[in-house]
Order: sequence, then C-alpha cells, then structure tokens
Amino acid sequence: MNKNKKNPFKKLLAIRGMGGALTAFAGLIIIYCAFGLINNTVFTGQNIMNLLRSMSKYLLIGIAQSFVLITGNIDLSIGSMAGMSAMIAATLMTLGVNPALAIIITLISCLIVGVVNGFLVGKFKLPPFIATLGTMFVTRGVAYMVNGNRNTDAIATGVGKDVADKFQNFFYYGTTLGIYNTFWIAIATFIVFFFLLSKTRTGRHIYAIGSNVDAAKLSGVNVVATTTKAYLVSAICSCIVGLILCAQAGMGNMEAGNMYEMYGVAAGVIGGVSPLGGTGILLGTLAGASVWQTLENGLNMVGAQVGIQRIVIGIIVVFAVLLDVVIRTGQLGKKRKN
Repeated sequence: MNKNKKNPFKKLLAIRGMGGALTAFAGLIIIYCAFGLINNTVFTGQNIMNLLRSMSKYLLIGIAQSFVLITGNIDLSIGSMAGMSAMIAATLMTLGVNPALAIIITLISCLIVGVVNGFLVGKFKLPPFIATLGTMFVTRGVAYMVNGNRNTDAIATGVGKDVADKFQNFFYYGTTLGIYNTFWIAIATFIVFFFLLSKTRTGRHIYAIGSNVDAAKLSGVNVVATTTKAYLVSAICSCIVGLILCAQAGMGNMEAGNMYEMYGVAAGVIGGVSPLGGTGILLGTLAGASVWQTLENGLNMVGAQVGIQRIVIGIIVVFAVLLDVVIRTGQLGKKRKN
C-alpha cells in the first residue's frame, strides 16, 4: 500500500515545468537575502513595495512571452506593442477622449497585431522571428506616427488633472491594501492566464503544439487558432504594460517598451519556460520576473553600474537556456538507450 503512495515532493516535481519554477524561487530567496545582508535597505518596506511594483511590468511581459514560447515560437513585437499602446492611449487622452474609451481603442489596436502575428506564424508558416520582427517595426512605426513623430503632452492637458490623476493612480501610483495597484493588476492578469494555461483545453493545446506540432495536428488540434490565441494573450499583456508606462510617465513616449520583448524572454526562461517549446508554467514566469527585478534592485542598491547589471542578468539567462538544453538532451539520450 505504501508503494502506491507517491512522495508529495516527487508528485509536485512531476508537474510540467515545476522543477524550473522551484529552482527560480530558491534562487530568488538566496539572491534577496544576499543583497539584504550587503545593504539592509533592501529589507525596508518601501523598497519591497517599489520592488513589487517594478516587478509587475516584468511579470506581465513575461506572461506575454511565455505563452508564445510554450508554443515553440517567439514574439519580438511585444516591446513595440507596449510602446504603441502607451502612445495611442496618451494621444487620445490629450485630445480629450475619455480614458475608458481610450483604453478600449488601444486594446483593439493591440489585438489586431496579435491576430496578424498568429496568422502569419500559424497559417502562413512564416518563421516567428521574421514575422514578429516585421510587426515589431510596424508597431514602433505606429507609435511614432500616432502623434506626428513626437512624444505627447501630459495627458492632463486633454482630460483634465482630476481624470488624469485617476488614470495614473489606477495603473501606477495608487495603492490598495497598502500595495501599489500595478501589482494587483499584474496578479489578477497572472491568475486569469494561469487558469487558462493550466486548466483549460486551450492550455493543453498550447503545450501540445509546442511539444510536437505534427502530433498535435493529428490529434485534432487547430494549430492556427491555438497559435493565434497565444499571440492574443501576448497582445493583451503588452497593452496593459503600455498603459502602465503611460500612467507612470503621465504622457506618451515613442520609445516606451524598448527592449521589453527581451525582458519577457528573460523572465520566462529564468523561471523554466523552455524556448524550445512545450515546457514551463506561469508560476515559473512569476519567479523569473521576481529574480530579474530583485537582481536589478539589489545591484542598484550596492552601486553596481548598469553595464554590470546587464552582464549578470545576461549570464543568468544564457545559463538557464543552456540548462534546459542539457536536461532535454539527457532525456532524449535515455529514451534512445531504452
């Protein structure tokens, strides 16, 4: 009878991608404590609050990229889409458009990009690197053109200070239960898409096409629809990040979201999401985004130069991908021996 009982820890590790997520969480604790011992300001309540708010953008962009990575693809348009989102929303509000309507128009614009990405990759079989490189340039071009190749004025000039303050407080500066709203927005988004990926048929199909697209087709999975759904999730998260960046600055910046697509890859792969597709969970992305922001925050606290920060994080990303490749190669080797 005891033989039939599974070890709870082994059962936990058997969950797809859980090993990478737990490793990232363990690394997070070690990194946070190490920086705290060097500079105890890391442990202060205000620093933790700021860390959570900053981490939220990485979490959202990590969710965006993780959905696409799990399908075995990539989305290079994420950062430019966030910039487009910030510029469209800000431009509309400077023209006096109600923030709610501006958000709806911005979301629709991003969803169109998601559908285009999904069809280019899923239906027309364009390499995802090329397809999303193209839409990356297009969306950044839209971000430049929407306000005549210049950053917007403060959104308060169009909708008024009270309305602008409400928008900015909702997405960035305001708090609920003592924690910045940005964090609650990210967590709510995380919960919705965690459920979608882990508890629905769409989620199972996303893993299936990432593991073996030909086998998924034979099993009746609609590859075009599933790929498009993954890119739509990416578009939604990118839109939210753009709104957060707009609220943070109180205006639209044409360069907003620059390099965020790479931040999304980093958050995902640090948390165990495989760039080869078919493996990873959003819990790992949460851990990866936390590791990224804790590293950035801690290195700032100890006075490390920006160049050093980028080198350290770059090494960690390469190591995470290398580890994934080694593990997969080892698994394939065992299968061949058997």
